[in-house]
Amino acid sequence: MPELKQLHAGHAPAVLAFELANRAYFAASVSDRGDDFFGQFTDRYNALLAEQEAGICAFYVLAADDGSVLGRFNLYDLENGTARLGYRVAERVAGRGVATATVRELCRLAASRHGLCTLRAATANANAASQKVLTKAGFVPVGPADPADVGGEPGSWYQRDLVLQG
Repeated sequence: MPELKQLHAGHAPAVLAFELANRAYFAASVSDRGDDFFGQFTDRYNALLAEQEAGICAFYVLAADDGSVLGRFNLYDLENGTARLGYRVAERVAGRGVATATVRELCRLAASRHGLCTLRAATANANAASQKVLTKAGFVPVGPADPADVGGEPGSWYQRDLVLQG
């Protein structure tokens, strides 16, 4: 059973393998990370861990039973009870409800573990799959996104207000 785990140093090889295996798939719907991302992966990964340690961001991986990464789910810019959500799932699990279920789970963690009240996510207007995930996970469109927020494409912001569940 896949498990959502907070990112740690030991996940680095599996995260790199996930990014490499799905690079072409991701590039079809979001801007490519570029060769520098892979060439400087260790430094970039350590910078992410430092941001997480500082409380600026919270990074998660959806790990399969064998330790491979099925998806990345991230909370960026945690501030004043809000954060931005970003995610990507492996091609081999796309279209199976994995992203929707995991975004819902991350929404619960965002409220209970990180004390967040609101999550926002930007997606390209052409990325119908991402829009569907966000809508099914309780997000509503709240206005246009700057193309810089969605890889240079026209897009929209989605938002979900979170409630603590007792």
